[in-house]
Amino acid sequence: MSSSFNHHLLLLLLLLCLIRSFSADLIAAALCLPEESSALLQLKNGFSNASSKLASWQPGSDCCLWDGVTCDPATGRVAALDLSGRSLSGGLDRSLFNLTSLTSLNLADNLFPGIRILDLPFSKLANLSVLNLSNAGFGGQIPAGIGRLEKLVSLDLSTLYLEELPNATLKLHDPGLGTIIRNLSNLKKLLLDGVNISADGYEWCRAVSAATPGLQVLSLRGCSLTGPLHSSLAGLRSLSTLRLDQNNLNSRLPEFFGNFSSLIVLRMSSCGLQGSIPERIFRLRNLTVLDVSENPMLSGRLPHFPQDSALESLVLSGTNLSGPLPPSIGNLKALSRLLLSRCSFSGLIPRSIANLTQLAHLDLSFNGFSGEIPPMRQWSRITEIILASNNLTGPIPSSLGNHGLGNLTKIDMRNNSLSGSIPASLFALPSLQLLQLSQNQFSAQLEGFSIASPSLSTVDLSNNMLQGSIPTSLFKLSGLKVLSLASNNFGGTLELDRFWNLRNLSNLDLSNNMLSVRDGSNSSWYGSFPKISTLKLVSCNLKKIPAFLQSQDGISSLDLSDNGIPGAIPGWIWSIGNGDFNYLNLSFNLFTSVEGPPPNLSNSSMMILDLHHNMLQGPIPLLPLNTIVLDYSQNNFTSSVPASFSTYLNYTIFLSLSENNLTGEIPFSICSASYLQVLDLSDNNLSGSIPSCLMESSTELGVLNLRGNQFLGSIPENISERCALRTINLNQNQLEGKLPRSLANCSLLEVLDLGNNQFVDTFPYWLGNVSALRVLVLKSNRFYRAPVQLPGTEESNCTFSKLQILDLSSNQFTGNLPENCLKNLKAMMFSSSDDGLQTVEYRFLRFSRSSYYQNTVTIMSKGQSMTLVKVLTIFRAIDLSNNMFNGSIPELGNMSQLESLDLSLNDLSGKIPQELASLTFLSFLNLSYNNLVGQIPQGAQFQTFSDTSFEGNKGLCGTPFLKQCREETHSDSKLSSSESSTDLNWQCILIGLGFGGGMALFVVPLMVWDKGKRWYNKRIDRMLWAIVPRLPCETCTNVKVGAEDVNCDTVEIEDEGQRFCLFCTQLELSSGRAIIHHREDHSYLINNMFDAPVCDLDLLTS
Repeated sequence: MSSSFNHHLLLLLLLLCLIRSFSADLIAAALCLPEESSALLQLKNGFSNASSKLASWQPGSDCCLWDGVTCDPATGRVAALDLSGRSLSGGLDRSLFNLTSLTSLNLADNLFPGIRILDLPFSKLANLSVLNLSNAGFGGQIPAGIGRLEKLVSLDLSTLYLEELPNATLKLHDPGLGTIIRNLSNLKKLLLDGVNISADGYEWCRAVSAATPGLQVLSLRGCSLTGPLHSSLAGLRSLSTLRLDQNNLNSRLPEFFGNFSSLIVLRMSSCGLQGSIPERIFRLRNLTVLDVSENPMLSGRLPHFPQDSALESLVLSGTNLSGPLPPSIGNLKALSRLLLSRCSFSGLIPRSIANLTQLAHLDLSFNGFSGEIPPMRQWSRITEIILASNNLTGPIPSSLGNHGLGNLTKIDMRNNSLSGSIPASLFALPSLQLLQLSQNQFSAQLEGFSIASPSLSTVDLSNNMLQGSIPTSLFKLSGLKVLSLASNNFGGTLELDRFWNLRNLSNLDLSNNMLSVRDGSNSSWYGSFPKISTLKLVSCNLKKIPAFLQSQDGISSLDLSDNGIPGAIPGWIWSIGNGDFNYLNLSFNLFTSVEGPPPNLSNSSMMILDLHHNMLQGPIPLLPLNTIVLDYSQNNFTSSVPASFSTYLNYTIFLSLSENNLTGEIPFSICSASYLQVLDLSDNNLSGSIPSCLMESSTELGVLNLRGNQFLGSIPENISERCALRTINLNQNQLEGKLPRSLANCSLLEVLDLGNNQFVDTFPYWLGNVSALRVLVLKSNRFYRAPVQLPGTEESNCTFSKLQILDLSSNQFTGNLPENCLKNLKAMMFSSSDDGLQTVEYRFLRFSRSSYYQNTVTIMSKGQSMTLVKVLTIFRAIDLSNNMFNGSIPELGNMSQLESLDLSLNDLSGKIPQELASLTFLSFLNLSYNNLVGQIPQGAQFQTFSDTSFEGNKGLCGTPFLKQCREETHSDSKLSSSESSTDLNWQCILIGLGFGGGMALFVVPLMVWDKGKRWYNKRIDRMLWAIVPRLPCETCTNVKVGAEDVNCDTVEIEDEGQRFCLFCTQLELSSGRAIIHHREDHSYLINNMFDAPVCDLDLLTS
């Protein structure tokens, strides 16, 4: 007992000693030197918002207990100061630099804009081992004093997140990076993200590797570094983190990166990497993060992944990696992020991907993956599945609706070829927020569901083939904000009051189905309808504008187009946006008027007003003051353009009043619309002259379309050198004079259509300097002389090198076809990178995919006037018809992209070049009504052309004409003779034997029977006496043989003063007959006797 008591007493005494010692240490640690406390209070007073941020910093209290302050327990001096993330602002008092015992200073994530870091005496803090000034707003050149802090282990001067502050950019120019870190040999961490270093690969690589060989963390993101990466970096064998994102390295990934066995994080996105990823990098056992995304020149294939890989994040998006995803992807058991979007991968998604049980983010969008989606049952951690824009087929796997996927928030499978039905279980996933399945081939009826996810906020099933009625369970998704069912086959009648329960609904699109949308029978729900911001009911068989809209005051976008709604546009529609109305589309309806003028909406943000293709009448209605896009085209407005109209165009960039019945002149005040980019007044009855300011003063106007009016005068002369016009269409007016040379100032011009006017000028060869020109139409004017080539070499890229439509028809051009000029039409010869199903268009709202102006060009093709509403960049056509060109057709065989060629109604001669038969793209050819001769070239393409393509050329022969050429006839005869030679030989033998036997029976009696011989001679004499005297006047009386019938020359036989002429026409050749013609037309015979091939003499005996 005594021993036990003593033992407990001893333990108690020992505990008391420990408590006393610990208390002494606490008292010692709590001591703060007065001068240091004073320095800190001065520092606080320099901040403009420190009262709440540093509330514990109070005079008289121990500074070692203040928030963010750490003291040395032995000396009481401040050893560490951490003021990071407090959003402190104002000045930085120099008293800070009196805290000379500081070993760690962290001022990150504050706001000290305008403070030049160069003015701060950091060299006084010689004991610093950790300095973090990142994202604190400091700017200017980094001082050399930081380079004298030789004890630094960690230096972070990153400024990446304050790029929007002009004075918050640090730079390392003088001194440079090498000078600053030369003496910092103890550095383990160097972070200079966003610092402007501007050094090449040799300089910065050698500087870092030479000064800091023990570096573990190197982050130089967005430092304006260039490459290539230098081999000296191989010395940094201790690196665990390397970040070189957002530089311009233009380098390959070095093989020696595979030697960095300690590497954990490698981030090199958006830095111009080229070549392939070394396979050794994927075998680094400690590597957990690999991000080389947004390097489009990075190519190759993914290697086999080892089973012991530690990869947790693999980000390769925006590269050109290709090939299949290897099945060994399933070995990456720790992978939580697999982001491979916008690459060139193809093939099946391997089923082994289901083994990635830690996967949280999967993005394989915008690739070429095909086949079915593998099962996903084991992905309990998954939050995002993004498979958009691939070639995936088949159904959505049933496992995707597994309730075990409780963390799944996003499903995006749009733009594939998925089919079947949409699993109803998707709508019950508890955490799902976005379901994006648009642009697939789902065709079944949308199934109902009993459990509705409360978190689902966006459902987009548009552009499928879903059918049947919309299930009522869809209206139970109480959290729904965006619902798009557009462009399906949903049918039936849908009353809008069904949506009143979706209290959060803000965006509804039911367009382009087979629905009949109605207001509903009870108007009491109008006031309780969700506050909609975007409503699209395009082609919904509406009978009228939904009345519930009168109760809406927050609509910003309303599209009721293509419903055939009749009557007047109600006046209340202008106020439903409550000042935020920015899109109203009532086009393709049957509206005839507007109820009263629209109110003054000068304070509204109306951006797009589209009323085109209605039946609106009377004067042009005034528009809201802030309208940016206005389309009143294809109506029945009959007034002139009011002079005050431009008052409402202060912010307008698109104005179309085309296809109305407007009269009068364009008011000169329209030139005050300084932001106008598209002006389309085509197909009206406007007259007068074109306001010169539209072409001479405007520097914003990109499209000027005045076609189909009655404008007079000439094109304005002094077109600005800052001309921004891309399209000029003045077709079908009464303009005259010469073309101004200043048109060449429009260097961006793509479409120039001046057809159907009265211009008198020579060919504007000087437009060859407009390198962007794609369409040039000068048809039906009075241009004259021969087109000449722009002075310069034939290889000049500026000589109409992009021209794809050239129409010079119906003018007065003369001379030979300009072969040298045609050789410069490079676009007719080669396909370019922008060829394809693109159009020559003008986009006027860069932030909108649908806001563009589509050029319209009218050309002659296949004998008919054709209006190209969308001018494809792949379409090529040349029309030189109805001029006075002569000479031969030049070599055009190199125009391999040409689709339409019209040289008709000229005076061309010679043969058709055989090279034309090699133009495989040529779908229309017209060479009619010239003086072409010879055989029509044979070729697969020429066999598709009818005889109208060659008619009016008297010297042409061959397919498709009925008139064969001599070569064809003989060739056919030889072929026929060859095929039946055996039969003919036997026929000839038999016929010869029969003829010989018959003649023998007739001749032998005459030779031995005198009386019979006299009787025979008498009968022959009488027959000749009756026939021969009448030959000159009775044979072929009044017969004229035209040149088109002549297929062989005349044959003259002089006997008894008579001339015989034999013509072998195609008709007679086929029947074996000859037409005999005498002196009646000797002049014709003489003139033509040497023009045709000699007739087969065998016919003389017929």
